Amino acid sequence: MGGDWKSFQRGTAILAATALLSGCITQPWPPRVKKSDVVKNSGVDTGTFWWGVSTSAYQTEDKAYPPQDPRYFKTDWDLYIEKGSAPERGEGTYSYTQFDKDLALLKEMGLNHYRFGVEWARVEPKPGVYNEEAIQHYVTIARKAKAAGIEPIVCLWHFTFPDWLTDLGRPGKSHWLHPDADAHWQAYVTRMVQALKPYVRVYAPQNEPNGMLPLSYLGAHWPPSALLDTIGYKHAMRACIAQFREAAAIIKRERPDALVMSVQALPWWKRSFLWDPTGAIYNAMRRVCYDHLDGIYDVCDLIGFNYYYSQNATVADFFYAGRGEKASNYTQMGWVIDPESFYNLIMDVRRRYGKPMVITENGIGTLNEQKKIKYYRDHINQMRRAIADGADVRGYFAWTLVDNYEWHEGYKANFGLAIMNPTTKDRSLEPSGLFYRNLIKSFGDLRHPEIDSGSRKRPDLAPSREIRGAL
Repeated sequence: MGGDWKSFQRGTAILAATALLSGCITQPWPPRVKKSDVVKNSGVDTGTFWWGVSTSAYQTEDKAYPPQDPRYFKTDWDLYIEKGSAPERGEGTYSYTQFDKDLALLKEMGLNHYRFGVEWARVEPKPGVYNEEAIQHYVTIARKAKAAGIEPIVCLWHFTFPDWLTDLGRPGKSHWLHPDADAHWQAYVTRMVQALKPYVRVYAPQNEPNGMLPLSYLGAHWPPSALLDTIGYKHAMRACIAQFREAAAIIKRERPDALVMSVQALPWWKRSFLWDPTGAIYNAMRRVCYDHLDGIYDVCDLIGFNYYYSQNATVADFFYAGRGEKASNYTQMGWVIDPESFYNLIMDVRRRYGKPMVITENGIGTLNEQKKIKYYRDHINQMRRAIADGADVRGYFAWTLVDNYEWHEGYKANFGLAIMNPTTKDRSLEPSGLFYRNLIKSFGDLRHPEIDSGSRKRPDLAPSREIRGAL
């Protein structure tokens, strides 16, 4: 977060205080899942364990076209930046024109999966006008990854909308709520899946919609920037769920063996019986986590979710959470590092939905590579603990490949496993990237360790001599 962080925290705190005083917000009760459904769901074929990284189009891609080019496009975030509400983005990490350098990193790390995003505005810069060169570019990414033995996973929407679906002065007519959004969304999804389906089996229709919606309609922190618009929030939630379900149906129609995966933002919320005696704040935060997922889980083959931190569900925490690495267990974003809550979350999602899970993002913003390595080691060990306790986890994706644009943080948050030379655009692995590579090589297939590792000894997750030398 960044920029108008204080106003966002204030808005969230007002909501939390209202929830505390009203005491009428109930838990999001879990769906009814039968044992027979769990058995059936476990039969989804995903092959060996997925080791990957996740990236986002807007956070990494350069424009590639000058403003006078008919293929030039703008997103809602470009409008937001022009308004002065977020830091300048520049040209990202040049991942549109320099993808082969990203691919070389993916191969160097020994990944078997790669999740990347498609920029809707690039594909459809004007209503109904498609950029075929851009469509084929994304097809090329998938084809090259697959040829390298890396399975591509495509995210069709990662926060940004075309500018023509955005009116920052009318949040109720923007994004999912724009009168033309539904028809254009269905046409866009159809076009992309038809082009990608020879190379792509796994699709994530949306990235963290449950995180974006409260930031956009309650906290005035993201476009279209509405403050405490609870009615708009509910309408946008319903529209977003409906359009996810439409995308899932299109994906299955175009490629019947395709897998549909959610990508939800799921921090682990901790209840305080002293400061939240009715549980209203805790319940409200749980609803932010699960209301959207409860509306789509039945059309998902895989429950994907992103975990970064835990937080106390109290008004005081929203007001005084703070920023930065104020202690060893905090990240650059001010997030609490809590590996054990990662285990708790995995088991909670397992009980709630009874479906195979994928950790679609996990990572830390820090310049301290030893701290980053410890974060990955501790969180992956908690995931392994959950798997040993019966959790059906099919894959793990680190966030992210290269230090990139992190929305309101600009380029101040260092999540990358690699860095980019700004002059040559060359990428090189950080010690954490080398660690992740060695970890993948050591652990192999977590789903079938007896087949993959044979008589190998249990891997040692201490940094290797090569990594220690780079620190």
